[in-house]
Amino acid sequence: MPSNQTPLGALPARFRRERLLIVGCGDVGLRVARTQRHVRILALTSSASRVPALRAAGVTPLMGNLDQAHTLKRLAGLATRVLHLAPPPLQGHTDPRTLALTRALLLRTPPSSLVYGSTSGVYGDCGGAWVTETRALHATTPRAQRRVDAEARVRHFARLRAGVRASVLRIPGIYAPDREGGTPRERLLRGSPVLEAQDDVFTNHIHADDLARACQLALWRGQTQRRYNVNDDAQLKMGDYFDLAAGLYGLPKPPRISRAQAQLELPAMQLSFMSESRRLDNRRMKRELRLQLRYPQVQDGLV
Repeated sequence: MPSNQTPLGALPARFRRERLLIVGCGDVGLRVARTQRHVRILALTSSASRVPALRAAGVTPLMGNLDQAHTLKRLAGLATRVLHLAPPPLQGHTDPRTLALTRALLLRTPPSSLVYGSTSGVYGDCGGAWVTETRALHATTPRAQRRVDAEARVRHFARLRAGVRASVLRIPGIYAPDREGGTPRERLLRGSPVLEAQDDVFTNHIHADDLARACQLALWRGQTQRRYNVNDDAQLKMGDYFDLAAGLYGLPKPPRISRAQAQLELPAMQLSFMSESRRLDNRRMKRELRLQLRYPQVQDGLV
């Protein structure tokens, strides 16, 4: 072989660069795709209507459905790295979608890295305490329990295939002005109440662009079987967050009600977010992923 050639050069073109498969390529997935200029991006979609938008973003769509395991076989051996952002089903306490995906990836050579986007809800209510990734999980809602199951599936996948770096990102509330429903403006306009100060809970946030960068970095820098809190530096209670947003948007602050009133007046989903209080410690994210936040405080990114 001539000195100016490499074995890689003899391979078909599709194997000459990294191939990233995004499973659940919504808003955050597309933001990730925009940062990966030297990587071929593939995205699993179950909707033919999504194909034009994915192609317009430079993403190669692959038809398949996480709820139909037989449609996932084509994913085996296809990607060198996988970003799994698809949510679990809306019912039950387990995540059969993540199980189906990992089983498909095991059929042939697995990816070198797998990153799963989980939720900080797996910690449950921590009474406002600081929370590191070593804290025991205490998911109390079916929604969070499904995420706990998905995390376990990802860890099991990495144990079955030595050399696969599987990282879990525990993500709080995602916001961004250019994201659908990505700011509190609509809720402020509706006049939805928040809790009185003595009943209020700590809440955590991450700008969608910073989350996309965390996903990208985890694909290359994440350590195997490692969990990362992915959040900004803000330390705000929920009511203070909405008060801050109201000031930025020139809108009235939301009314404050007691927890007893909230239990009578608010829908169960909204009430569930007011029942858990924690402050996420993001030092591992900064140290190991080396992510420098562009929006360290929510006021930096809300407008």
